Amino acid sequence: MFANHRDKVLGLISELHCDTLVSFRPENIYYLTGFWGESVAVCTRNSSKLILPRLEAKRAEKTAPSYEIVASERGKPIIKQVLNQIKRRKICSDCDDHVLIEFLLKNLTKGSLIINSEPFFKARILKERQEIEMIAKASQIIDKLYERCIQELRPGQSESSLQAILVYEALRSGANLVSYKWSTNPIIVASGRNSSYPHAQVTDRIFGKNDIVVVDLTLRYNNYIGDATRTFFLGTPSPRVKNVYEVVKIAQQAGIEALSSPQISGNIDKVTRSIITRAGYGDDFIHSTGHGVGLEVHERPWIRADGEECMQSNMAVTIEPGIYIKNKFGVRIEDTLLVKNNFTGEPAKNFNSFTKELIELT
Repeated sequence: MFANHRDKVLGLISELHCDTLVSFRPENIYYLTGFWGESVAVCTRNSSKLILPRLEAKRAEKTAPSYEIVASERGKPIIKQVLNQIKRRKICSDCDDHVLIEFLLKNLTKGSLIINSEPFFKARILKERQEIEMIAKASQIIDKLYERCIQELRPGQSESSLQAILVYEALRSGANLVSYKWSTNPIIVASGRNSSYPHAQVTDRIFGKNDIVVVDLTLRYNNYIGDATRTFFLGTPSPRVKNVYEVVKIAQQAGIEALSSPQISGNIDKVTRSIITRAGYGDDFIHSTGHGVGLEVHERPWIRADGEECMQSNMAVTIEPGIYIKNKFGVRIEDTLLVKNNFTGEPAKNFNSFTKELIELT
């Protein structure tokens, strides 16, 4: 799998008249090598090297056996090793560290370095069989955690205690947690008024009778992402809440069905958004309809109003419309899906099977 990935990216950088790719981003390094850790990948058609700290060498030898391991001291010695490998080459790199970019530019022939992540994104956007299997497995674990929610959700419990149970079960099931720069929590558990925040922080708030609880679970399995959200009700939801839930459910299903026909990603957002707007909640749908998933939680294609990417078979995406009534409550429903052969109208494969029927827990 990884050799094929490397060849795909090398083919794409050749279109930029480059013969060497240099990756600093861990997601791209893993995509190329099978190794996730502190390192730099340097690849040409005839050579594949991982340059890394000595402390990572043994692990890299095991997980990236097709790569030559170049061990060094951390910091500048690693960058000097990189320079030794790429002099007199035409290089494409995904580096996003401005200080490092300046250093490379000063030490390389003028015009020999292109900073462009586009080849990596283009290669990763279409998933191969093994990648699809990992996303499916992550999604299956998420479904099991939602079954656990049914068992555990009750008045008197707190958001933080439910999070602890779900984190434990996720790790027990072989999944790994994700981390976000904008949050100190690996998952979202948002109840009552907190559910009106799409990216709510988990608190010690106690669930009460007739509470809404939004649970957004994002997990890795062998480094690939599954992402799904369900909204639960403790007791009996009000007529307004039921109406909002039904609108979101209908909009999400319409977005899923829209994946079966060839179109740009922005049209899928329009499909879901128009349903919510017609129901009178357009101003309360305050995020995009979805996004790609893979080695990152949020990656291409972007399913938002200005999305211009053509949807293609083997893209893995989320469809996740939501309605958020300020200071009152929110509802979101999300699945991870695989776009199938959309030129024949084949429906998208839904990786999540947990019910989206309104669940009232007593």
